[in-house]
Amino acid sequence: MIPSLSTGAIGIRDLDLRAQIALAGQTGWAGLVVDARQVADLGVPATRQALAAAGVQAASWGLPFAWNREESVHTAGIRDLPLLAATMAELGCTRVTTWMPPGSNERPYGENLAWHVARFRPIAEILRASGCALGIEYIGPKAFRTQFAHPFECDLDGYRRVREAIGVAGIGLLLDAWHLWHSGSMADIRRLTAEEIVVVHVNDAPAGMAPRDELVDTVRALPGETGRIPLDDFVRELDRLGYAGPVTPEPFSARLNDLAGRDAAAASREALSATQAMLDRARR
Repeated sequence: MIPSLSTGAIGIRDLDLRAQIALAGQTGWAGLVVDARQVADLGVPATRQALAAAGVQAASWGLPFAWNREESVHTAGIRDLPLLAATMAELGCTRVTTWMPPGSNERPYGENLAWHVARFRPIAEILRASGCALGIEYIGPKAFRTQFAHPFECDLDGYRRVREAIGVAGIGLLLDAWHLWHSGSMADIRRLTAEEIVVVHVNDAPAGMAPRDELVDTVRALPGETGRIPLDDFVRELDRLGYAGPVTPEPFSARLNDLAGRDAAAASREALSATQAMLDRARR
């Protein structure tokens, strides 16, 4: 597996692509989550040169527009996506990620499924044409799901129903330990293949005695920080599958964000240390 830094996920802001690459290299990461628009602006040759100098690979990229916003935003994103996907494929970074909301206040289930298909299908077709794979993340926490009037898919089976309805090859899963812990089990991983998993996110639940169903989606911890999520089992199951792709910590930690605001390198090193310790511990 490839420990991969997402600067935004640990509270590092306002760094351009060159600075993000340099930070990842200086603090020991093997991979980096990159912004496709920044790569296009810098250019593939210059990006490749910066990555090589830092000893870092471009591990994945987030879908570069909010697909679930108003139609004009989706249309503009679709217009720009072919060039961005071709750019990222030229760079050799073909893993793309996004998420789907677990409910809607406007659309009942059937209407919402049709809406997801209409929004996702052209995205998946464009990415497939460039050899890129789209990883869709489901959202598990009950406290997040129950805010919606109309429930939608929020677990592995739900993601697969959406994928099948879209009907385009090259769609896979962004597997997040947090969401799996909330609306599934480690046994779900055994129903996957390594090829189906596009990217993995790792994190831990916050400390304290609050029941799982009351936890807020945006308050988490670094992997292994509290031990509430059974990450040893999570990693072992991924190893059993033979998954060898990016593993990105997404702690949403106020403490780490505060540190990142004062010392980005220290926050980066702490996130890598937690991620590597998780991998090492599971493999002993």
